[in-house]
Amino acid sequence: MTTATRDLAGLTARIAEIAPGLRVETGPGATGPYAYDASNYRVLPWAVAFPRTADDVVAVLRACREAGVPVTARGGGTSMAGNAVGLGVVLDFSRYMNRILDIDPETRTARVETGVVLDALRSATVPHGLDFGPDPSSHSRCTLGGMIGNDACGNRSVRDGRTSGHVEALEIVTADGVRAVADRTGLHPVDPRDAEVIARLASDLRKLIADNLEPIRTELGRIPRQVSGYQLHRLLPENGFDMARALVGTEGTCAVVTAATVRLVATAQASALLTLGYDDVVEAAEDVPEILRFSPSAVEGMDEAIVATMRVRRGPDSVTGLPEGRAWLYVELEGEDQATVDGRAAALLDVLKAQGRLTGGRVVESPAERRSLWRVREDGAGLAARLVDGGESWPGWEDAAVAPENLAAYLRDFRKLLAAHGLTGVLYGHFGAGCVHVRVDFDPATDTGRAVMRRFLSEAATLVVSHGGTLSGEHGDGRARSELLEVMYSHRMIRAFAAFKRIFDPDGLLNPGVIVEPAPLDADLALRELPLVDTSFTFPHDTDGFTGAVRRCVGIGRCRSDSGGVMCPSYRATGEENDSTRGRARMLQEMVRGEAVQDGWRSTEVKDALDLCLSCKACSSDCPVGVDMATYKAEFLHRHYKGRLRPRSHYSLGWLPRTSALAGYAARPVNALLRGPLGRLLARLGGVTTERRIPAFASRRALRKTLRAAETLSEAKSPGPAKALLFVDSFTRAFRPQVAGAASRVLADAGVPCTPREGLCCGLTWVSTGQLSVARKVMARTVAHLDDGDDRPIIVAEPSCAAALKRDVPELLGTEAAQRVADRVHTFTGALTDLADQGWAPPPLPQDVVLQTHCHEYATFKGRRPADLLRRLGVRTVDEAEGCCGLAGNFGFEAEHYDTSMAVADLALTPRLDALDGRPVVADGFSCATQIDHLAGDRGIRALHLAELLDPSADRSGETS
Repeated sequence: MTTATRDLAGLTARIAEIAPGLRVETGPGATGPYAYDASNYRVLPWAVAFPRTADDVVAVLRACREAGVPVTARGGGTSMAGNAVGLGVVLDFSRYMNRILDIDPETRTARVETGVVLDALRSATVPHGLDFGPDPSSHSRCTLGGMIGNDACGNRSVRDGRTSGHVEALEIVTADGVRAVADRTGLHPVDPRDAEVIARLASDLRKLIADNLEPIRTELGRIPRQVSGYQLHRLLPENGFDMARALVGTEGTCAVVTAATVRLVATAQASALLTLGYDDVVEAAEDVPEILRFSPSAVEGMDEAIVATMRVRRGPDSVTGLPEGRAWLYVELEGEDQATVDGRAAALLDVLKAQGRLTGGRVVESPAERRSLWRVREDGAGLAARLVDGGESWPGWEDAAVAPENLAAYLRDFRKLLAAHGLTGVLYGHFGAGCVHVRVDFDPATDTGRAVMRRFLSEAATLVVSHGGTLSGEHGDGRARSELLEVMYSHRMIRAFAAFKRIFDPDGLLNPGVIVEPAPLDADLALRELPLVDTSFTFPHDTDGFTGAVRRCVGIGRCRSDSGGVMCPSYRATGEENDSTRGRARMLQEMVRGEAVQDGWRSTEVKDALDLCLSCKACSSDCPVGVDMATYKAEFLHRHYKGRLRPRSHYSLGWLPRTSALAGYAARPVNALLRGPLGRLLARLGGVTTERRIPAFASRRALRKTLRAAETLSEAKSPGPAKALLFVDSFTRAFRPQVAGAASRVLADAGVPCTPREGLCCGLTWVSTGQLSVARKVMARTVAHLDDGDDRPIIVAEPSCAAALKRDVPELLGTEAAQRVADRVHTFTGALTDLADQGWAPPPLPQDVVLQTHCHEYATFKGRRPADLLRRLGVRTVDEAEGCCGLAGNFGFEAEHYDTSMAVADLALTPRLDALDGRPVVADGFSCATQIDHLAGDRGIRALHLAELLDPSADRSGETS
């Protein structure tokens, strides 16, 4: 390790001198999120650099070598072993060095920078009928550089093996700033002037191998998933001094990889997926050798805890297609002909039934079911981290592997080891490759828990080695297992590893503490006992309240995905770690910790991290561990501004339910005033952007007229008492009373006559602006009026208000009455799904519809999505803008957030509107409809509420926009 003193200012000045314009950030607001990856560890770096070119990397490495400062290379930051955190300077390759430089279909190769996300490469190769073989579950956010660092595998490793098997060349920078190319035949300088340096390095490596032939040949490369240590056998004479593949899996400890040439594979023409049920994972593992005889592309396993958690978090329909059982295998077969593949699948199923271990098995035909099942498996690490019973589990022994034929015996002994230490583990992973991921309910926050963890890990290492296995099968050794390498390898091999690193990195500055001269496995653990924090929200699902809630984030990083789901719109717009759900959660963890961030709720760094959060709540559903950043932000803003002057928009927009109610008494003159110069002045004074038109207020008279007419029609349609309450929220009342009328008519037509209830408010605007004391008073009044002995369903046309009543009200008030009200709440979609007469059919509907689902509806009302209802009602094609509209309540109206709001809209909504071609647009959320009007209103496009689309009294003569 370095003995250099910390001279951060001098280091950054030196980097700026060598590489002008290179972005380098310091301070807790910048470094806090980079203190963590997806492991158990926290190491706060001194600075984070964001290189754009290999020359930038050279500059950082030279400056750091001069100053004796360590360097850690980082991709997506999803490492579970702690190999993406470190002191000194962290190099984030994902931000700018993420270009696909070349794809050559003829040679089936691609050249990419190491910050390229795997899914981006795969999308680019699809038109050529090609793919990159290894496919970790984190494929939507892991980078090629991270995969190369760990020698990652993935769900189809039975077919495609490890990343090292697909690497043809690596472009590297050595610790002293020399650029070179490592290929299948050796090491070559980029600059001819460095030829002597590279030749000397290669000569030293050849001598090292020659001096250690016997242990390298007998200890390395024994089983397919042997990733632990360095892959020195790649440099054996019989392997042609394969320098490229020798550097794969070195975890950034020997050189920094800036680009790679990788081999691609042909996309399978046909496939079949079998789901197999078992009583437990050991029984499943017993069948693996037989399954492998059928040459599957994937054999993945998981236990019942993951499935149960998925169903609770995303609804019972989120997991379909599994047979009876308490553990399952997914088996995928591929080939060139579907009939042949189907025949193999049927034969395999027959053989396994004859073996007698199956509790059930089936071939999954539905593409939707297949996608659903793969998502459960891919979210395994996150789902296992925070289970349905609230229990927490942690990595540390999440990557051990044995030969597949030894898997059942190993798992049987492993479960005995867990029991002996009073621990439980959630198991899943790549059973076909003998690699089992397990998250264990360690207690790394206490001294006693850490001692148990250390003893268990030491004994687990001995156990897996006794079964001929490896400590790490694809995640690398990192800080979690490097100390245990001495259990697996001889002293001579450990010395050879150290010599290998020393040849490349004589000063030990590259990712120190990993593999060679390892840090203790229980050093730098992130978790510790922290005091409970007083909050307004009750956080009923987190035993430690706010502290436990923000601890939900374990760094899985799904919020850094560019597609799939809705989370996280601000990250998708900016590409900045600090603007991701993970980055914000890490800053809140730093705040609670009180070290780097020392001013608690008053922290400007935390406020800045939360600033671009749209409070869309998508993370509460899309995040595998259920992080709810909208709630955390509301709590923070409440505490941050307590007793202080707030941003102007908190008053102008946060109090909108009150001001809009008053405006309704004089809607016409108020609207005229707001359309003129005085309106723009008032907007600026209120912190509201002048780029948008302020929506027109509806008059109280219009509201009363609409509700009376709807109630009269409802009574005529369905004589007798109303079956439900129609909650007329503040947005519907103030801006679009016609939606209340349409909703009432549709519900009456569907056999659910309603009594309108207006004058109450869910409190949402005060929640989103962090004015929780006011929100509590508003909510308490609403609950008192609704919890009056009436148990009829409460139907809310505005999805955001429905979500607030369903979740925010009970979690902020914490009363039984609030929960009783919440239990009665339905969205309009939910009411038609659950309450409508069985034979009800709407008027004729258009064949094709563009849909923008409100984020709060997406997140809170699982399994009750407008898209599903529209399809059931006969709409042929629902083109859903998957993602946030960008307005997000007050967010997009705030002057400082307008540009981000529009950037978010451009991700999914704007392209749908630009390609509308006469199709109607459906958007139940007032924010979504307002954003659509802003984007396309000048083209005559207006969003319809679902109630307006289904309204039996609607004039459909011109209904195409």
